[in-house]
Parts: sequence; C-alpha cells; structure tokens
Amino acid sequence: MPRVTTKGQVTIPKEIRETLGIEPGDEIAFEEVESGYKIQKKEPTTADGEDPFEKYRGSADSGDTGDTMPERMRRLRGEYPRDSGDENDDDESEANA
Repeated sequence: MPRVTTKGQVTIPKEIRETLGIEPGDEIAFEEVESGYKIQKKEPTTADGEDPFEKYRGSADSGDTGDTMPERMRRLRGEYPRDSGDENDDDESEANA
C-alpha cells in the first residue's frame, strides 16, 4: 500500500493509473462520497470550463501554402528561404547590408 510523504504526496499504483488513464502532468480530482473519497482524472479545462487546447486544434494545418509539416518545420528553422512573393526582396536586402 502506498504511503503519504511528508509533503502530502502519494504514488498512485501503476495499475490504477492505467485504468484511469492518468499520465504524468494530468490533474486528478478527489470527490467526497459516503464511504470516503473517489479519485478521478480531471479533463484539462480553464476557469470558465473550456478546453484550453481547443483554440489550437487544426492550427498545424497546411493552410493556403499546401506545405507538408516537414516542409513547414524546415521553413521555420530557416533551413531554406521563405517565399516573400517578391523576388527582388533578396537583392535589395543584400544591397542594404
């Protein structure tokens, strides 16, 4: 049986974590019931009850460029130049340097 540490922490046995789907970083909730307390995994929510990741869903879509994710990552890392739409931009920036 797990013991409570001096910091009030307890290790949830692996079998229970797997059954409840609890992973590192997850929040759990304790609910008082007649026989004691019930533990359950808490879904990620903000103070207003919304999923904090909902606004990011689909943000990795290729959008108008049609680039694949590896192509977008190479572009973000600067592994090849970004398309600016104006081929003269490179010439002007080199002349000003």
